[in-house]
Amino acid sequence: MMIDLSTIRSLELIQNLQNARSKECLYGLLNQTLTPMGARILKSNLLQPLTDPECLELRYDALSELERMEDIFFAVRQALKAFVDVDRVLTAITVIPTRPSIQHSEHSINNVILLKQYIKSISPVYEALGGTTSVMLREILERCSPGKYVDTEALIDDTINEDITYQSQPLDLRNQRTYAVKAGVNGLLDVARQTYKEANADAFQLVTDLGQTHELALEMKYDTARQYYIRVNASDLEERNLPDVFINVFRKKNMIECQTLDLLKWNQKIVDSHHEVLQMSDQGIQQLIDQIRQNMAPLFKISDAIALLDMIASFAQLVTTQDYCKPELTQALAIKNGRHPIREKIYAEKYVPNDAYATKQKRFQIITGCNMSGKSTYIRSLALMAVMAQIGCFVPASYAAFPIFHQLFARVSMDDCIGANISTFAAEMRETAFILRNVDKRSLIIIDELGRGTSTRDGLSIAIAVAEALVDSGAFVFFATHFRDLPKILAERNGVVNLHLSVDMGEADKMTMLYKVAGGAVQEEHYGLALAKVVDLPPDVVRIAEKVCNQLTANIEKRKKNSRTILQARRRKLILSLREQLVQAQEGNMKGRVLATWMKKLQDEFVNRMATLEVDVAAAAEESEDEQEMEGTNSTTPSRASSHDEQSGSMEWKSEPRYEMTGALQSETGEG
Repeated sequence: MMIDLSTIRSLELIQNLQNARSKECLYGLLNQTLTPMGARILKSNLLQPLTDPECLELRYDALSELERMEDIFFAVRQALKAFVDVDRVLTAITVIPTRPSIQHSEHSINNVILLKQYIKSISPVYEALGGTTSVMLREILERCSPGKYVDTEALIDDTINEDITYQSQPLDLRNQRTYAVKAGVNGLLDVARQTYKEANADAFQLVTDLGQTHELALEMKYDTARQYYIRVNASDLEERNLPDVFINVFRKKNMIECQTLDLLKWNQKIVDSHHEVLQMSDQGIQQLIDQIRQNMAPLFKISDAIALLDMIASFAQLVTTQDYCKPELTQALAIKNGRHPIREKIYAEKYVPNDAYATKQKRFQIITGCNMSGKSTYIRSLALMAVMAQIGCFVPASYAAFPIFHQLFARVSMDDCIGANISTFAAEMRETAFILRNVDKRSLIIIDELGRGTSTRDGLSIAIAVAEALVDSGAFVFFATHFRDLPKILAERNGVVNLHLSVDMGEADKMTMLYKVAGGAVQEEHYGLALAKVVDLPPDVVRIAEKVCNQLTANIEKRKKNSRTILQARRRKLILSLREQLVQAQEGNMKGRVLATWMKKLQDEFVNRMATLEVDVAAAAEESEDEQEMEGTNSTTPSRASSHDEQSGSMEWKSEPRYEMTGALQSETGEG
């Protein structure tokens, strides 16, 4: 799935908009990984979700098994804790320096030790996955089989001491580099190690003697910059000064850190002996790395398998603690009790779930409602659940089905871009233009409050034009708006559905947000005024606003008429909806008596709704004739032949009370 940068930012896929360090984003929610490789592949998947249904089904099955088999899940999670960042290590090993140095020799030994730890960590994963049955987990098991890395393990064991493990502390790291190569390989190397060992012992003895001489409790510490240094508690020096033998003195909280000239000399001797050890070890280490480079491909493949396993196990960690469901891949978008994954985790109060259903005949859904009713959260939750489904994760719902989306667009932010000198409206138009240039029928689009950055008339006009273009594109669109005329104007367009977020206004001067999606456009005309009362706007201001609003409404309201064009659009929409249901039945599992009963019910419903439309058309025709007579127009009534031709182009609905569904579908869709 292709996701543009603006959509990534506005949906908070990787980073929270208010606080860049916050985990309140989709990546922060899903990132329960235990390895650096797993975290990277998760981020990569969020930025480019999969579009291969077979691969997604394999991930769903693997996740289901880890969720179901607790013993395997806990064994896998425990095994993953031991892995280092092997991608970085393998990449560093492949690099050959043009000018070798002491630093390169240090890094080479460190990388070999890390690679040794990586190889030792593969076996527990192989053992943990021994009882799995899903195809993906079996493939990971096969990649982690001992035969894939046994040669490399033998090469490392021939050169590196078996008891050497990677350490993170600076002194431990220096010591492990010194004693990494096995003894007996090089006689001079053993002598250099003995010199290093004796110099360290002498440095410790020096500090011990200083403490006894000056009757101070001295503590010897090490860091990379200063090497060995001395620490003494400041409370031991309250009644006397620090002896002059101590130099490089500075205070750190309640401790005093210092050195002596003799200690500096021993530090230099230790460094020299350490470098001598590295130089003598480097030849054997470089020969080992050259041999390892010949078997790098299996190690990279194992790393990829571990990363994928870590991501799936991370999903399992989440879905076992949350009420998530396994999504299905279908041609329709259907969600039962869907929730916003991030908000559900952030807020303590119970999240109000909502349903969603969209097909090609219900692909453009207009969501209206008052401020704070939950429109933005609703459409964002659908986009986030689609992303989660297409990376192989379960979604926060009791049931969910998604088509495979190849593009995701979101126009939801309202921020001015000061750095780019772009206003709110200009940013809206730029992002909308990008959507219109790239949209196709495999896209999912969410748009929130398009056009509110300019005047009402211009904003409504642009919203209508953009909506018309998106309806024609065939994409799945969820369009949240405050323009009350937009759902009225587009109501009869094929593929358009009107929804709204419910609000309880049963009590005077009180609004209760229900956060539930309901069918149809919003009916309450003055939510803004009601909200103004709730937030204690001065009564005189509210009274004048109501007076002005009522006057404007009376001036704008016109007589509503049944348009023949609108009725024709309703008929076409009804027939296309019937066609879609028949196609779904053809591809479904209903058979025999169940299918016959459903078909009879569908036919009766279609006939009744079509008959109702026939009455509306007749009424519209009579009203039109009456208006023409009253206005004294000289318009000529269409001939019977032309009327017959016009009707026969769609269906024989005047002369025949029963409707032949196949013929209607042929006439309206051009298909049999």
